[in-house]
Amino acid sequence: MTAETDWGGAPTVLRMILGRQLEDLRTRAGLSYEEAGRAIGVSHSTIRRMEAAKVARLRLTDAEKLLQVYGVTDQQEIDTFLKSVREANKRGWWHTYRDVLPDWFAAYLSLEQAALQIRAYENQVVHGLLQTEAYARALLGAGNPHAAAGATDRRVALRMRRQELLTREAPPRLWVVMDETVLRWPVGGTDVMRAQIDHLIELGRLPQVTLQIMPFANGPHPAMSAGSFHLFRFRAPELPDVVYLNGMVGAVYLDKGDDVVVYREALDRLGAQAAPARKTEAVLGALRREL
Repeated sequence: MTAETDWGGAPTVLRMILGRQLEDLRTRAGLSYEEAGRAIGVSHSTIRRMEAAKVARLRLTDAEKLLQVYGVTDQQEIDTFLKSVREANKRGWWHTYRDVLPDWFAAYLSLEQAALQIRAYENQVVHGLLQTEAYARALLGAGNPHAAAGATDRRVALRMRRQELLTREAPPRLWVVMDETVLRWPVGGTDVMRAQIDHLIELGRLPQVTLQIMPFANGPHPAMSAGSFHLFRFRAPELPDVVYLNGMVGAVYLDKGDDVVVYREALDRLGAQAAPARKTEAVLGALRREL
């Protein structure tokens, strides 16, 4: 019953791990949500929320009491778990951008920071981790036309900070399939798009980045009706793969096996149908010459 604490400042993901471990301990102890709640003086719904990582903070006293109720007696295991609770309650670096960061997207950043692998399908815009500053500014400005003064600068700064993920020690594996539409959408004008394509060519040479383009000529494909989506995989065995679906005012996070497999299989088919990664640089170069 140990919990990893080296998660690159991703407290939400660490709460997910701790919640899964608490669920496993409760199940092994043969206790219901109601029985566990009564034992520490909270409601059964609080126990459910703790296990589902749907609490803002895991209270240290509650965690310690639950370990006792569940029969954990090894002091080293208790100390390790409680240390992880303290880590999980710390704020991520993105909290400093809370003035321009929706609550639902903070969860995304936690997943992104902690992921071992990020797979994505993009049908309209370049993935946020691959955008140039000028492209991001044009995109975010258009998407938030009534933003207060300076808010777009803050959003751009947040996006650029996210990209440090790709050059940190032990970065995640990033595999993105983009529709050709993405590169023909005139975000910011010709100069911005040329620079963006140059940036994609450069990033595509990184060993941890795989880029593929889905040409118009390939016709219909498995994700035509899906919109963009991202699939996260983690190091921790307690965590399932998680799918992220975004919207204008919120997001959906899927972790049920039957749901996730649909998106995983769609990505597999997309990867097989799109232009091979070894040809991506040539495809990007040809698109750039058309601008």
